[in-house]
Amino acid sequence: MNVLLQDWEFPPFDQIRTEDYEPAIRTAIEEAERNVEAIATSKESPTFENTVEALEYASRRLDRISALMLNLNECCTSNELQEVVMKLEPLMTRFSMKVVTDERLYKRVKYVSENSEYSDHSEHSEKNTLLENTLKSFRRHGVALPPEEREQYKKNEEELSELKLRFSQNALADLNDWTLHLTDEADLAGLPEAIRTAAHEEAVSHGLEGWLFTLAAPSYLPFMTYSDRRDLREKMYRAYGSIGGRDNEHDNNEVIRRIVELRAKQARMLGYNTYCDYVLEDRMVQSLPNLRRFMNDLKAAVLPAAENDLAEMTRISGLSEISGWDISYLSEKLKQQRYAFDSEALRPYFPLEAVREGIFGLYGRLYGLHFEPAPEVPVYHEDVKVYRILDGMREMGILYLDMHPRASKRSGAWMTEFRGQYGTVRPQIQVVCNFSKPTADTPALLRFSEVETFMHEMGHAMHGMLSDVQYESLSGTNVKRDFVEMPSQVMENWCYEPEFLNTFARHWQTGEPLPTEYIDKIRAAQNHLAGWLCLRQLNLGFTDIAFHTMHDGSTVEKAEDVEAAAMTDLLPRVPGCCTATNFSHIFGGGYASGYYGYKWAEVLDADIFSRFKADGIFNPKTATDFRREILSRGGTKPPSVLFKNFMGREPDNKALLKRMNLL
Repeated sequence: MNVLLQDWEFPPFDQIRTEDYEPAIRTAIEEAERNVEAIATSKESPTFENTVEALEYASRRLDRISALMLNLNECCTSNELQEVVMKLEPLMTRFSMKVVTDERLYKRVKYVSENSEYSDHSEHSEKNTLLENTLKSFRRHGVALPPEEREQYKKNEEELSELKLRFSQNALADLNDWTLHLTDEADLAGLPEAIRTAAHEEAVSHGLEGWLFTLAAPSYLPFMTYSDRRDLREKMYRAYGSIGGRDNEHDNNEVIRRIVELRAKQARMLGYNTYCDYVLEDRMVQSLPNLRRFMNDLKAAVLPAAENDLAEMTRISGLSEISGWDISYLSEKLKQQRYAFDSEALRPYFPLEAVREGIFGLYGRLYGLHFEPAPEVPVYHEDVKVYRILDGMREMGILYLDMHPRASKRSGAWMTEFRGQYGTVRPQIQVVCNFSKPTADTPALLRFSEVETFMHEMGHAMHGMLSDVQYESLSGTNVKRDFVEMPSQVMENWCYEPEFLNTFARHWQTGEPLPTEYIDKIRAAQNHLAGWLCLRQLNLGFTDIAFHTMHDGSTVEKAEDVEAAAMTDLLPRVPGCCTATNFSHIFGGGYASGYYGYKWAEVLDADIFSRFKADGIFNPKTATDFRREILSRGGTKPPSVLFKNFMGREPDNKALLKRMNLL
C-alpha cells in the first residue's frame, strides 16, 4: 500500500518516494470529492454539523499529503519533485475551486447562516467564525458569478497556481546557477577569516581551489557587508539583483505579467476595482485608502531620518554618489564609526546550538515549555533536528528545525506546518532557515541578524504550537495576513534585552559571557539606519501595491520598470537589477497586496512589547495573558479584538516611533 495513504503518527519521510505522491494525491482527491458530494446531496436539513463542520473535515487526508509534498518542494526539492508538483497543483486547485463554487454547497451554508444558532450568538464565537469564513470563502471565489464566468474564474485560479510554482522554481534555479569563484587572495580584502574559511570549504565541496561565493544568504550577505573590493561587490549585487530577470529560460518577467493580469481579471469579475481592493477587504487595514494613509504617514515620519542616513553613508564613502552595492558595506562602516560596533566580533558568542537552547529556555520561562530531542521521528534530510514540546506532562506538538542552506532549498526563512492543531490533535511544525554552516574548525556561528531571524520564526512556531482551538482552519497562524507577523516580530524584542542575552550568549571557545559593553553596543545600534531600513520596507510595499492596483497586467513589459516607478524615494536604482523578479512573497507566496503587513504588524508588536517592558520581560502573568488572549486563539476572533483583550485598548503607533527614536 502507498505509504502516504496509510495512517501515520509522524510523516514517514524515511519511506516516501517521489513517485508515491501522484497516486496518493489522486486517491485523496477522489475521497474528498466523495465526501463533498455526500454533503451537497444530503437529504437532511442543513445544520452546522452536517454542512459547515463536515466541509472542514472533508479533505483532511488530501490536506495532509499535499502539505508534505508542497513543504518538501520548498526545502528539499528535486527536478523530479518539481515536475510532480507542477502536475498535481492544478488538480488540487481544481478540486478546491470546485468546492467553493458549488451552488448546492453554498445554498446549504447560506441556509445555516440564516437559520443557525451560531450565526449571531457570541458564546459560540469559534463556530460562528468558522461559519462566517466558510460563507465568505464561497462569495470571494465567485460562487455567485454566471456559469460561464464561474468556469473562467476556476480556470484562471488553476493557471495562477501553476504560475506561482513556476515563479519560485525559476528564482531557485537562477540563484543556484551563479557563483563567484576567486583564486587570488587579494580579492578577499576586508573579508573576516570565518567568511574566507566558509568560502574555501564551499569551493572544496565543488571540487575547486580557492574560494567560492554563492547568492545564498550566508555567503552573499557577509560578502556585501565586508568586502573591500567594490568591483566584486558590484558583480555580486548585479547577480543577485537579476535573479529571475536574466532573459534566460528562468526569466520571471512573463510569469509576473501573467500573474498580474489574471489577478486583476479575477478581482474585476468579483466586482472589485483592483486585486488590492479585493485582498484588503479581508484584512485588518480594510481598504486601499486606509493602507495608503498608513504607509504615507509612516513614510513622512521616517523620511528625514532616511535622508540623514543616506547623507552619512555618502559622507564616509568619499563618493559623490553611492550605489546599491555600497549600502551594506557602508552601513557596517558607519555602525563601527558610530558605536565601535563590529558585527563579526559578535558571532563567536552566538553558536547556533547555544542560541537554540537560549530560545528554548525563553519559552520555558514564559510558558513553562520543555523541548525534548526526538531522534526517533523520521526526517527528510540529515540536517533536520526534531523536538517534542511539552507543557508539564502534556505534549504540545512536534518541532522540526532545518537550519542550513542547500541547493534543494529556497532562500529565506519561514515557518510552516505538516499538520495544524485542532481539538485534541497537536501540531507538527517546521522552522526552515538558511543560516551559516559550521566549518571544519568552528560550529555554526550566527550573525546577530540571524539570531533575530531565528527568534522571529520561532515566534511563528509558538503561535502554531500553543494554539488551542477546535477547527484547524482557525488554528495557529491562520489569522489575517496583516496580523500574522505580530507574534513573530514581538519576539525579536527580547534579542535586545540583557536579561535574555545573559542566559545563553557565551563565547564558543572560552565560555566567556557576552561582555556588557557588547550588549550596550547592540542596544545602542538597535536603531542603526532605522529610517533607511523602514523606507526600504515601505518601498517594497509600494511596489507590491503598484503591481496589484493595475487594471491590465498586459502593460507590464518589464517588472523592473514598474518597480522603478514605485520605489522613487532615495533608494539607489541600478539598471538591470530588480527585486520583483525574485519577490517570492508576492508572486510565489501569500503576501500579494499584503507586504505592508510587516510594517503594520511592527506597530502592533512594539505596542504589545511595551506592556512586557512595563511588567517585566519574563513576567509570568503577562506571558500567560499573551498566550491565552492571542497565541492560543488563532483566528477564532478578529485581530482587533485579540489585541484589545491583551492590551485593554486600541493600538497606538507611539511605541514604534519611540523604539525608532523618532518620537
